[in-house]
Parts: sequence; structure tokens; C-alpha cells
Amino acid sequence: MKKSLIFLTWNEFDGTKKILPEIKNDWADEIIVVDGGSKDGTVELFQARGIKVFGQEKRGRGEAFRVGVANTTGDHLVFFSPDGNEHAADIPRVFDELAKGADMVIASRFLPGSRNEEDHSLLPLRKWVNQAFSLIANLFWNRGEYVTDTINGFRGLTRKAWNQLAPESTAFTIEYELSIRSMKQKLKIKEFPTAEGDRVGGVSKVPSFRAGIIFLRLLLHEICRG
Repeated sequence: MKKSLIFLTWNEFDGTKKILPEIKNDWADEIIVVDGGSKDGTVELFQARGIKVFGQEKRGRGEAFRVGVANTTGDHLVFFSPDGNEHAADIPRVFDELAKGADMVIASRFLPGSRNEEDHSLLPLRKWVNQAFSLIANLFWNRGEYVTDTINGFRGLTRKAWNQLAPESTAFTIEYELSIRSMKQKLKIKEFPTAEGDRVGGVSKVPSFRAGIIFLRLLLHEICRG
């Protein structure tokens, strides 16, 4: 099976500079970048290493997923953001779990043995909201093993699953939509614990309150779809 590693970037120079040396070329058969319009030198870091960069005509994380799939040929796809939150050393494990037969693999921040960025916070609001959305999705649609982290972006899936799920999101709801539709269609979802790191430079692209509203809209849309 051919493996494709897809970096998703938008002004992540500091994180990319730190994480890129950790990436091994033999982890995947092809490595590309989908960039949302970086102006800080992120693109040049990848190009200096000979990694092909594709731009987006439309903004949005979901659109970045779509561009990445369209410009790769692998049977197994892994999506990774070099902002410091995602643990690069886990990339081979995502590919390994796909090779073992999973339709979708999620690096979970909430399984035993994992680390979440807010674990030591007195009010880990982002963590609680993430877990609440995962609980709702599991109660409505999951009839298999409980999925602890339906929203995390560090994941992989087969091209066959991507085509079958036909995600519509253009924004940062893409991962939640993929998780929900995988549950609905009874695809095999595999999770493993990951250590979420602290962001390296840059700023979060997901405003918390607005994000909650958008996720609620997606949830209602999927409920109405049945």
C-alpha cells in the first residue's frame, strides 16, 4: 500500500523549523504540504528540503484536507500539522494501524497514557468541550468501541474511506465530520494515546466560542441527515 503524508500549514514557521528535522523521508512514499497562504517563511522551509507545496484557492482546514487528497496518490493518508501540538514520532504508528486494517486512525489526547495540552490547567475548557462533543457523537452513532477524541486533527485514513465518507466541511469541523460519518457507516476506527505538546510559535487558528457554534451546527446537520 502506498503511503502519503500531508502537512497542513498556515504561518507555522517556528513549529516547522523545530519539527521538520524530526521527519524521516522513509516514513511515507510521498510527502506534500498544503499551505493556506503563509507569509512567514513556512513554505520556503519545506521547499528547501525538496518537499512540494500546494496552495489553496479557498481558505479552510477542510479545504486543505481536500487539496491534500487530490494531490496525492497514496492508499493510506496521514494528516499532520507542524505547530508543536502533534507528536511527529507517532506518524509511523498511524500508518502501521492503517496497514493492520483500520479505516481511520486517530492519535487520541484522552486515552490512558496520553497527554493533553490542558491537563494541568485548573479550567481545561477546551478539553471538556472536546470530550463533550465526542460523548454526543458516541451516544448518537457509535455501536463499537468508544472513540475518545473525535475532533483531533492528527489522524489517518484510507483513500477508500475518504471517498466513501465524502466529507463536506471546508473548515475545522472536517475531523469531527469524518469521525461521525465513520461511526454512521460502521467503519473501523482505531485510536492510540499520543502526547500533545505545547504550541511552538504562531497562534491558534480556531477561536473557541465561534468554534463551538460551528461544531454545533455540524452536529445538528449530521443529526438531520440521519
